[in-house]
Amino acid sequence: MIQKLRPRRIRINENIREMVKETTISPKDFVYPIFVVPGEHIKEEIPSMPDVYHFSVDNAVEVAKEIADLGIPSVEVFGLPEYKDEIGSSAWDMNSPVQRAITAIKKAVPELVIVGDVCLCQYTNHGHCGKLCGHYVDNDSTLELLSKVAVSQAEAGADIVAPSDMMDGRVAAIRDSLDSKGFINVSIMSYAVKYASGFYAPFRDAADSAPQFGDRKQYQMDPANFREALKEVELDIAEGADIIMVKPATAYLDVVRSVRNKINHPVAVYNVSGEYAMVKAAARNGWIDEKRIVLESLTCMKRAGADIIITYHAIDAAKWI
Repeated sequence: MIQKLRPRRIRINENIREMVKETTISPKDFVYPIFVVPGEHIKEEIPSMPDVYHFSVDNAVEVAKEIADLGIPSVEVFGLPEYKDEIGSSAWDMNSPVQRAITAIKKAVPELVIVGDVCLCQYTNHGHCGKLCGHYVDNDSTLELLSKVAVSQAEAGADIVAPSDMMDGRVAAIRDSLDSKGFINVSIMSYAVKYASGFYAPFRDAADSAPQFGDRKQYQMDPANFREALKEVELDIAEGADIIMVKPATAYLDVVRSVRNKINHPVAVYNVSGEYAMVKAAARNGWIDEKRIVLESLTCMKRAGADIIITYHAIDAAKWI
């Protein structure tokens, strides 16, 4: 019997495989996270995140230029402040590294889209994402503080603000504050679906944001829940979110696909620090082919429905592509 159905025909060589490829990735898909710190002429590798650095503002500008030259359209700016207090007031201080970096990068590379991370954990002396009432993060009193952060980043030159705190109602509060200050064209990329994940551990090293007591499970989502993710997405869209994010990425691609199927808004994923660190560690031990694994993983994120991929692999991936 002659075999007539042969799917292998369209896999027979590289050119045919490229012709029928369903999903492709490009540097235009990426956002590169940058960590800025006080001081000058600083470039210090983060121990748990190989090839990722703390930069002073001057060096962050140089990295931003490299990113733009590689065709990566956007950076997300995180920062360590010069001081911390109970409410994280340095998060909206215009002299803080994040605000200064946003202004400096926008001046040096005006075409680069700058995303400001809106949260309080790295700015509070307790490491939680809002104002405390005892050991409880008080939701409603935190909204005003987050709005101050978002407005300060818009004033510094951010094109997009990205609330990552998971307080209820923060998208509406931030949208109202931005609009009232005249920033009607500053977008909100909401961390709408942010799970209380173990994959964040290296980031807490990078941002010095580990909670001093307890954990963040009272406001971040339970990894066991799926329907709750869709509810969070609906609420944030109703409040005015322009872009919806799912975080982490790799272990939650089922959520990404379901969100993509449900909404018409752009969908972002955050390929988080733990995902990055595991690949780097395995590659340095010679256990995996780093380039192959990274490009495969990023392609799968896009295949699942992501329009935007925030990833520490962005510079390497852009060079490989």
